Amino acid sequence: MSDDTRTLVLALAALVVGALLGWFVRTWLWRRLLTRKQRFFGLPKESECLLVVPRDPGARGWSVARHDAFALLELAAVIKECGAHAEVLAHDTAWQGFGARTEFCIGGPVANLRLAAHLRSMLPGIEINTDPAPGPDQGAITVGGETYRLEKGAVEYVLLARLAAARESGNDRPVFLSAGQRGIANQAAVRYLARHHARLARKHGLDATFCLLLRVVNSQAYGSDVVELVGDVTKAATTRKAPATGKVSQPDRSPAT
Repeated sequence: MSDDTRTLVLALAALVVGALLGWFVRTWLWRRLLTRKQRFFGLPKESECLLVVPRDPGARGWSVARHDAFALLELAAVIKECGAHAEVLAHDTAWQGFGARTEFCIGGPVANLRLAAHLRSMLPGIEINTDPAPGPDQGAITVGGETYRLEKGAVEYVLLARLAAARESGNDRPVFLSAGQRGIANQAAVRYLARHHARLARKHGLDATFCLLLRVVNSQAYGSDVVELVGDVTKAATTRKAPATGKVSQPDRSPAT
């Protein structure tokens, strides 16, 4: 074999080895990222999850509102990539426990009774004004001593939370909540979750509980695309408020000197 032929054979061998090594590294990285994604969402391959949504009040029978349907489409892509399966349930028919299956609960506490129950039991530091009467505080979210009011079409707030179940219970699948002041805010929060799950996992951990407050800006012009992180409100949201003591202060009746 001549030197030129030997050089050509060695070059081809190096190209083959390099291509195989590159394929192996890319496959390993893809599998690692997929495994982390499945763990963060609690969606191992062939597992099942629940999509709990309100009923559309303007439709007859069992129907999903438009922005809730868009949110479900965002989640469907995540679920498919994880190799899992989903069941869509109306909020008033999801009579199941917590942690047995991953759950995505979308809506507000008025339209979604199951979400309201999750807020009361696991995020007791959050208050959402559910008064149906129109007013500046309608739908306002209060957390950490701050109140965030709705400005329809201009500024809308939404809570995005991942609630981890206790591992000792044996049912350790998380619940994801999107509690927005309007349907478009819920769609924005679910899209934020789908797009930024890797960063959220790095910051909060793959198995942690967290609660974020997001702001949707100028939805009347930009739809659900412009979303800003207001802050991480996990500590305030998960801290139960101290009950009022009920004591009434008494006037000082000591004699004047």
